[in-house]
Amino acid sequence: MDLGKHEANTKSSSLDFEPSSLKFEEAFKGFSKLDLSQRLEKLLELGVLTAKDLAYLGEGGLQDAGLGEKFVENVIGYFQLPLGVATNFKIDGKDFVIPMAVEETSIVAAASKTAKWIRESGFITTEMIGDNIIGQIQIAKVKNYENFFELLVAKKTDLIKLANQEVAFGMVRRGGGVTDIQIRKLQRPDGQLMAVVHVHMNPVDAMGANIINQVCEFLKQPIEELTGEAVTMCILSNLVDTRLTKATVILEKINLDLAAKIEEASIFAETDSYRACTNNKGVLNGIDPILIATGNDWRAVEAGVHAYASKDGTYRSITKWRRDGTFLVGELIAPIVVGTVGGVTSLHPTANMCLRMLGCQSAAELSRVVASAGLVQNLGALRALTTVGIIEGHMKLHIKNLSLGAGANEREIPYVVKKLEEILAIKKRISLSNAIEVLKELRTQVHRN
Repeated sequence: MDLGKHEANTKSSSLDFEPSSLKFEEAFKGFSKLDLSQRLEKLLELGVLTAKDLAYLGEGGLQDAGLGEKFVENVIGYFQLPLGVATNFKIDGKDFVIPMAVEETSIVAAASKTAKWIRESGFITTEMIGDNIIGQIQIAKVKNYENFFELLVAKKTDLIKLANQEVAFGMVRRGGGVTDIQIRKLQRPDGQLMAVVHVHMNPVDAMGANIINQVCEFLKQPIEELTGEAVTMCILSNLVDTRLTKATVILEKINLDLAAKIEEASIFAETDSYRACTNNKGVLNGIDPILIATGNDWRAVEAGVHAYASKDGTYRSITKWRRDGTFLVGELIAPIVVGTVGGVTSLHPTANMCLRMLGCQSAAELSRVVASAGLVQNLGALRALTTVGIIEGHMKLHIKNLSLGAGANEREIPYVVKKLEEILAIKKRISLSNAIEVLKELRTQVHRN
């Protein structure tokens, strides 16, 4: 592996935009120990949030059910997730404060802690592999595949031009549009043949789902008239292997024994589907919260990631970690199609604020940030699994949830948390019953006094 090439890529892909002139290393020291108001003030000081954003968050975020009526049906209110920020990320030489909307304990903390480790001991680089999303036009039972194929190939340029003129003209103005048409032949279970036309389109900064569906629907009639075959379905594909995002982490300073353990953990996930499923869920722990925070379709990305993980017929890890001399190199490649314009990303005030917080200049850059967070989350999980184990790290952060679950109030929580930490240190495990017992003892003592 040419590590010099990675360093060169880091420098060349660095952007001039910085949320603040303050050094992030200094700005986020002790950030997790601050209270809510202090965290918000720090983000205001960095220029990541505005005074208007702080007022919006202070009021509880989006409260108007009327906007929800425009998003979905039968609205009764909002289900809010905690919105946190992952710190210490430097990607392609650029600092990021990454918003994460998530309910699971330890995700934000693990991402921030691991990003700090990488920041001090290595670097993160990213790239896009391809630009196009895919729309599918199905002919369920093609009568003459060879004739169908030849006619479409002969008129492919005309069909692309027509689709761009009549439907995707907005995309074309922004530098995208339909770029290619490909034809696939599939064997049906009944012995007949199915034809599938793949329409490739560069959506620029949009996710592109609506426009690619419109393009496919529009091409239905010209294809039927040209070939005499009946089109049965038009729909986008979420397996977008024509627009992949790659993130790479290189650790230059790492204990060689730890590097060997992380490599072995990676080989486990690359080899065994049962482990790969949990490994990829851990990767998505870093990916999904950013997609939710920015109003992107996390279900589409998840479907694409899982399908891509199965591309060779066996479900495998989408990450890979290997030692390279004294270095540890991690890589993630997956279809992560996101948008920064249109839909909820533009209409939802919180999603819009989160996009501004990120400062991404394009959908491609957002995709690269998302992929980086997934790979960083994976590294943090593998380090925990191969050292202290998953329970100790996760449960230490889960203690406050257990305290709340037991019914502790604000005055009681510090005592219960302290006692549960002591139990965890001795027994290496804790449960809700431990929290209930500690709280019961505390209240008994208070009553006696």
